[in-house]
Amino acid sequence: MNILFVMKHRGNAGNTHAVANYIRVAPKYGHKVAMYGEPQPYLPELSFSKDVLSFDRVAYLFESEIYRLSRLDEAILLGTIGRKRRMIFDMDGMYNPVTKIDDYDFNHASEDERLRWKEYYEALSDTVMKPMIASSGDPRVRPMVFYGYDPALEIKPEAAPAKKYDIMHLGHNWWRWRDIGGKLLPAIAPIRERIGEIGFIGLWWDAPPAEGADAGPEAAFETDPALLQKLRVRTAPSVMYTDVIRTMSTAKINIFTQRPVLHHLKHITLKYFEIFYADTIPLLMLDEQIALEVYGPAVRELMLRRSIGDKILDALARPGHYREVVAAVRKHLTATNSYDRRMAELVAAATA
Repeated sequence: MNILFVMKHRGNAGNTHAVANYIRVAPKYGHKVAMYGEPQPYLPELSFSKDVLSFDRVAYLFESEIYRLSRLDEAILLGTIGRKRRMIFDMDGMYNPVTKIDDYDFNHASEDERLRWKEYYEALSDTVMKPMIASSGDPRVRPMVFYGYDPALEIKPEAAPAKKYDIMHLGHNWWRWRDIGGKLLPAIAPIRERIGEIGFIGLWWDAPPAEGADAGPEAAFETDPALLQKLRVRTAPSVMYTDVIRTMSTAKINIFTQRPVLHHLKHITLKYFEIFYADTIPLLMLDEQIALEVYGPAVRELMLRRSIGDKILDALARPGHYREVVAAVRKHLTATNSYDRRMAELVAAATA
């Protein structure tokens, strides 16, 4: 089967990395996966195509904005690939009812906005896939984790880069400040002198986007540069998806936070898997039940919801012990979440 993904081309985003894995795995099973569009010089390892006649199915992958092709390209695509052969992956919960978490993060600002998304989805396809383990309860929606784990991508200690940081958070400042500014940094402040370098890698930690309101809600980019400076947190620009794992490997500990509305909706993201490729100790600011479902029982030792400062100091003091915990989680992920399994699930979903 040949599957064409229609999605925004972003080299510093997790969904691009996931589709890259499908592109890599597909030929093993006689399939072909590509992204719609012309080849992108900054993404040389990805397959692109506008030859829609050579594809059996189209998978639209939507994040937090409606990504549309030019009118001509859209007309050609829709006229060539019939409705029954199109599917949608709703990665950011835009097909859900209006959902707001603790008067903070939300998927839609209004019911009118939600209806605009719903109408567009339903004009494209009858099939909406969500990156979830279990069903959402909506009969139109099917769960599929979408992201996978490939042990060949693990960075071994002997091949790891030198450690530059004790603690790293890699990811954009997009609805992250409640966990970072409200929980993580206050826990670090009293033990700061016992910790080495801290690095935040990604966009908008020092300032909101230059586009202003066009970039999204002001609260999504909330930050406190003075606090970051006081705690000597080094910031650096985002990295391409091909550099994420190696960059995380330059830190002894990596902190994993998830956007609150996606956490509430129980969406799985690529970061759930990506962080375990790195030569690092992942500490997870996630719901423990969701973590157990993805990672297995060993993950309890990596949870970072209570006694945050104590857990960080313990991980820095006992790296050997935590490496054993990470090895157990990796073993579980390898057994349950391979991209070979994901490829089979994708084909099954496309033909259902």
